[in-house]
Amino acid sequence: MGKRSDFERRKNDAYQTPAAAVTPLIGYLRGIKTFAEPCVGEGKLVRSLESFGLECVWSGDIETGQDALTDETLSSTRFDAIITNPPWTRQILHPMIQRFQSIAPTWLLFDADWVHTRQAAPFLDQCSHIVSVGRVKWIEDSAFSGKDNAAWHRFHAQHTGGPRFFWREEVAA
Repeated sequence: MGKRSDFERRKNDAYQTPAAAVTPLIGYLRGIKTFAEPCVGEGKLVRSLESFGLECVWSGDIETGQDALTDETLSSTRFDAIITNPPWTRQILHPMIQRFQSIAPTWLLFDADWVHTRQAAPFLDQCSHIVSVGRVKWIEDSAFSGKDNAAWHRFHAQHTGGPRFFWREEVAA
């Protein structure tokens, strides 16, 4: 499933977002009341965010016919932010960053190592926040967590100057 294992990856990187990965983000969502979830899968992330009082006004998934990279209703719906756990495959992730950040402030959950790679360079100026999550237990009934650290990355086309890093124990100011 990951870069250091020989497990076969799930189709479309369909790993549901556990609540433990959502909790570190909540303090950074001040002022956000509504959101879109374009990689909804089974809806675990939506349910977690709604348990904190946010409202999902648009959700879709490639498996149900809404391609986040082309679906026009995503760009024509009004919401405060896009919040999703996208596929980590770079050929999909990078176009998602470009599209989503042009629509609304965007929070994406993916591997923390990404920021240390050359491929991240074109995107870092518009990345304002990196909120550490650490290792995530992606498969609920597994005894093991994932092998990669994860982080929430916030992108917005109007932001410049690169990211600020927030460690796991830091409280949003």
